[in-house]
Amino acid sequence: MRRLIEGGTIVNEGRTFDGSIVVDGKDILSITEGRRRPEVSVDETIDASGCFVLPGIIDDHVHFREPGLTEKADIDSESRAAAAGGVTSYFDMPNTVPQTTSLEALDEKFSIAARKSHVNYSFFFGATNDNSPLFGRLDKSRIPGIKLFMGSSTGNMLVDRREALDRIFATAGLPIMVHCEDTAIINQNMARAKALYGDDPAVSHHPEIRSAEACYESTRLAVELARRHHARLHVAHLTTERELDLIGDSGLITAEATVSHLYFSDRDYARLGTRIKCNPAVKTERDREALQQALTDGRISVVATDHAPHLPAQKEGGCARAASGMPMLQFSLVTMLELVDRGVLTLERLAELMCHNPAQLFGVEQRGFLRPGYRADIVLVRPGRAWTVTRSCIESRCGWSPMEGHTYLWQVEQTLCNGHTVYKGGQVDADYIGEPLRFRHAQ
Repeated sequence: MRRLIEGGTIVNEGRTFDGSIVVDGKDILSITEGRRRPEVSVDETIDASGCFVLPGIIDDHVHFREPGLTEKADIDSESRAAAAGGVTSYFDMPNTVPQTTSLEALDEKFSIAARKSHVNYSFFFGATNDNSPLFGRLDKSRIPGIKLFMGSSTGNMLVDRREALDRIFATAGLPIMVHCEDTAIINQNMARAKALYGDDPAVSHHPEIRSAEACYESTRLAVELARRHHARLHVAHLTTERELDLIGDSGLITAEATVSHLYFSDRDYARLGTRIKCNPAVKTERDREALQQALTDGRISVVATDHAPHLPAQKEGGCARAASGMPMLQFSLVTMLELVDRGVLTLERLAELMCHNPAQLFGVEQRGFLRPGYRADIVLVRPGRAWTVTRSCIESRCGWSPMEGHTYLWQVEQTLCNGHTVYKGGQVDADYIGEPLRFRHAQ
């Protein structure tokens, strides 16, 4: 089937221009600049008048909870949320049950996604203290990299032995995405907070417990290890001004910021409570402003979500009892577009951070750009259309969002995944199944 997307404003590779896109089956056939209609026969025309047309969003950091934690979410529900938010590809994290730390567990995730994922997918392989011998057996064309938890985590996914860390950085042979928080500092801070405030300190103390110091010391160690072993390091969810100074311009060390840390600050705990409790913690307004500035000066390379659903009952309590993590995937693009309206970044830079750079940094094949021959992963967004987030529009299984009650002035109008309309007019095509992503990693 051949389709024409016409009348819209294309945002791609640093430029914004009026143009049209011809999609032939799964792929982009041509891009024409200007309002001249391409001289090609088509089966269907998509009127994008008044819309901006971007590459589909690639989220390099999500937790879809399957297998083993499907009371909170699963690949079906969260990939529906992705489609509704203009996200056409995602990389899922390994802290499921079982953890994705064996070849068998990795294969099982791909098998589930092949039946249930409504957008394109891949999965990080999780590092432990003792599974680095498996790295050489991984099919590197299937996965984005190795996920390493250098901070408090679940089960044996906390890698806390120096010899194990050296071995991982020396032998990964793939990008290493690292969660950086120093466990010893966090434990000391928690003990101090409990002595002062009781067994479950109020959530406002979360950034004191999961402190800026805990983040900095762990990120400093990760950077040191990456430089020593000439490893490709991608620091997940940077949260502090001071950590930004560790990110250089060599290309071997890059950093991600999440929509949550770019949008919220510690002042929002009074309004939203544990709804914005996540690890690392949402920190100060100064940290948020530094992260926002780093979107345009090159120190932040990727914007993702760390989408992490929990049931409402699991979010009850304070620092010790309430689960950490929030669902943001469905609203990530429109939230970043709100920051565009505020002058934090340009629309062209948004496309770099959420589409182009994830594809380039992880070597995603044929995606992340609007180019002839690339897969037709495309999102149409319309400005100036006010709408308010209500529970009824939330696709995530957990059924809530920290953005409930918020009014946006941008709306995702249509999402194409591999040339197929997977979302339009508030409806997800739940019969459509996306494709496994393929990677070409730099040697």
